Amino acid sequence: MMKKLRILLADDHKMVREGLRVLLDSQPGMHVVGEAASGKEVLAKASELNPDLVVMDLSMPELNGLQATELLRSTLPAVKVVVLTAHEDESYLAQLCKAGAVGYVLKRSAGDELVQAIRVVAKGQVYFAPALAGKALARLVTGPSASLETPNAPLSEREKEVLTLIAWGCSNKEAADKLKVSVKTVETYRVRIAEKLDLRSRTQLVKYALRQGWLNDAEAPEPLAR
Repeated sequence: MMKKLRILLADDHKMVREGLRVLLDSQPGMHVVGEAASGKEVLAKASELNPDLVVMDLSMPELNGLQATELLRSTLPAVKVVVLTAHEDESYLAQLCKAGAVGYVLKRSAGDELVQAIRVVAKGQVYFAPALAGKALARLVTGPSASLETPNAPLSEREKEVLTLIAWGCSNKEAADKLKVSVKTVETYRVRIAEKLDLRSRTQLVKYALRQGWLNDAEAPEPLAR
């Protein structure tokens, strides 16, 4: 009998996990061995259950999917990670690839796509949602915009800290708590950053931080106590 692929589900929504369990357990050669509702629980369950693959949500408490993926791959490098997320931002692909994820599927996609991604990844290949992969490739072909390369004015060290935290996925409140300042102060720094760099969206800020190497040089921020 062929060995079944052992899968760990990581999502902070119970209904999502239940739906995924029904879907994947119905597939030949797949078996869900456990569930986790937070980034820290993913690491604990993976260490306990030693799954072949983790289906990882990107937005989770304690440790987000990016941080959990990076830590999981450093401690259990044989475990493959397929990210399942609502984030349709191709800039996350670079961060997730660096962290060690080998699959990226959008939650709005049909369940068949997740099954396909898991089968592809199980064979030692990579799978990224076609729409996002196309956008990422287009960015590489067209090259960076001038605003990403040359800011209007240099950032202060505090502005750099704020931008890096935002690029890692922290909310204004989380960034404020980590820097021990008010949310209003973080919002003010974000306005200054936007004015200096002429970058308005989180996507643009992530790309700028990546190009500067700040996400490569810095470790992911520690999660807040909950």
